[in-house]
Amino acid sequence: MASDANSRVSFETNDTRKDEMHSTIEQWAEELVENVEAAKASDQFQQWLDVQSRFHDYSHRNTLLIARQCPDATKVAGYRTWQEEFDRQVTEGEQAIWIWAPIIARQCPDCGNSPNYHENTDCEYDETPPEEWSKGAVSFRPVPVFDISQTEGEPLPELETAARGDAAALFPTVTGAADTLGVQVSVVGADEWEHGRAKGVCQPADDETDEFDASVEIKSRESPAAKAAVLIHEYAHALLHSGVTDNPEREKREVEAESVAYIVGRYFGLDMSGSALYLAAWQSDGPETILERLGRISRTATKVIEAIGECQRG
Repeated sequence: MASDANSRVSFETNDTRKDEMHSTIEQWAEELVENVEAAKASDQFQQWLDVQSRFHDYSHRNTLLIARQCPDATKVAGYRTWQEEFDRQVTEGEQAIWIWAPIIARQCPDCGNSPNYHENTDCEYDETPPEEWSKGAVSFRPVPVFDISQTEGEPLPELETAARGDAAALFPTVTGAADTLGVQVSVVGADEWEHGRAKGVCQPADDETDEFDASVEIKSRESPAAKAAVLIHEYAHALLHSGVTDNPEREKREVEAESVAYIVGRYFGLDMSGSALYLAAWQSDGPETILERLGRISRTATKVIEAIGECQRG
């Protein structure tokens, strides 16, 4: 594994690539814990958030790998995919970006192993034959991809980006995503606002019979972008805080909610430079807990992005 002055890494050696990819993710989390009160940690974390906003459907582990190898990446694909689907060629001499890809096979419903591995385990499941088992990810392997900046050829087709960057058009679709997310939304006028300096509040459902999982109120403001950002933040609270009653943990998840809002806002072209990412709340967390939080942020942001996208498509 090689790195330069900007802490970028590369995984050039085949024999050690898997171990280096795993250790890079662990090292990143350890560095974040060590520097959680320093500006360095905020820079590292924001770099990951920026990459996650561009690759929202990638796992947090893959976006961490992309951020460490090519933090400015915007669109990645495999060598053949660039050639065959986009008529572009990887520029000679470019280094691959290595990420994890799932190995798909039939899985034992009990132990989760593929048929070949299942034969060598102590699992006694025999209710259905292997050929009837459902398929799923049984393992992961390193695969090389390249960013569009590493290729040349035909321009990419224009994608539909309705409402991206246009907050006035975006806010109705953010509001419209509430049903998909199981949230009831109210926009309250400034004269009727009862929550002091808060810009938005989220309350869990009163009981299990409630039609919605949570209710959200946001204060009406002139800026559609500001309203959209606050509503996304409250969606994140509704999804992240369900069943969490421990106050210290709720405070820590405030950072998660703001991180989700940052990722989703950036994805839809909003200016999220005012986001308050106070990582000091995570000071007592170890590397594994940090990685769990990144996974939760990634999954929640993806869920909100997909709900808004579904509303945009009508």
